[in-house]
Amino acid sequence: MSGHSPRSVTEVRKQDGAGPEHPADRGVPIQAVPLRHPGRWCASAVLVFLVVFLVQGWATNPRMQWDVVAEYLFAPAVLDGLRTTALLTVLAMAIGVVGGVVLAILRMSPNPLLAALSGFYIWVFRGTPLLVQLLFWYFLSAVVPTIGLGIPWGPTFVEADTNQLITQMTAAVLGLGLHEAAYMAEIVRAGISSVDDGQTEAAHALGMTRRQTMRRIVLPQAMRVIIPPTGNQAVSMLKTTSLVFAIAVPELLTSVQGIYSRNFAQIPLLTVACVWYLVATTVLTLAQRYLERAFRKESSS
Repeated sequence: MSGHSPRSVTEVRKQDGAGPEHPADRGVPIQAVPLRHPGRWCASAVLVFLVVFLVQGWATNPRMQWDVVAEYLFAPAVLDGLRTTALLTVLAMAIGVVGGVVLAILRMSPNPLLAALSGFYIWVFRGTPLLVQLLFWYFLSAVVPTIGLGIPWGPTFVEADTNQLITQMTAAVLGLGLHEAAYMAEIVRAGISSVDDGQTEAAHALGMTRRQTMRRIVLPQAMRVIIPPTGNQAVSMLKTTSLVFAIAVPELLTSVQGIYSRNFAQIPLLTVACVWYLVATTVLTLAQRYLERAFRKESSS
């Protein structure tokens, strides 16, 4: 090590003749000039022009029949269909979330039989189209005329006609909910896997059972990972309910189709359906963001 005192950058620059003194060496603040991006501004201007052009042309098109849109926007049949859509979404997501949690826990079970059964369920319900599943439940009476409760290969204590038990609404809820459970199982499994194994080992060391550990330790932490995709699934489910038109459930799209089959105003009535779908998805998106913020605050506190 040399005994000389360290020299500043300014002294080195002056001695070596590296050029004029830099403004920063005199303590003068540097005036940073932001980079110019004329290409971005041009592209933005073109996009804004195109959007305004398309919206203006769509809004002023007389064939859109905005008077018809306003007339049927709050029509009783449309609002009844909207309520049915909301009810289907809530019931299907409830079945999907509960079923998804159960399937995910079984899928991660150390019991190979339970894990295999859960994997088989997920494979079947994710691998077949939802529309096919809806039709299957709707026509279930063709292969199972009656549904009974009793002892297998023994006497039946309670029996009901399948057509009366599996109505159009029931078939829609079963089809949507059981299909959603297969997707929610993978979402919940990913959330559970995101929790460090040390948390589970520590809980077991404290004497907690596997069920207590899952309910008190793992699931509360996994919710931060589970909630965002679950919100996306709820928004997707709201729109997917339109598929139940195949079994004549009077949800929003079916109600709109019933109206324009009489007045032949297809585009205005479909616009009505789009407006309500956008309103409903906006509400669900806001609820999702609120839940995400709530769990983020809870986890940080």
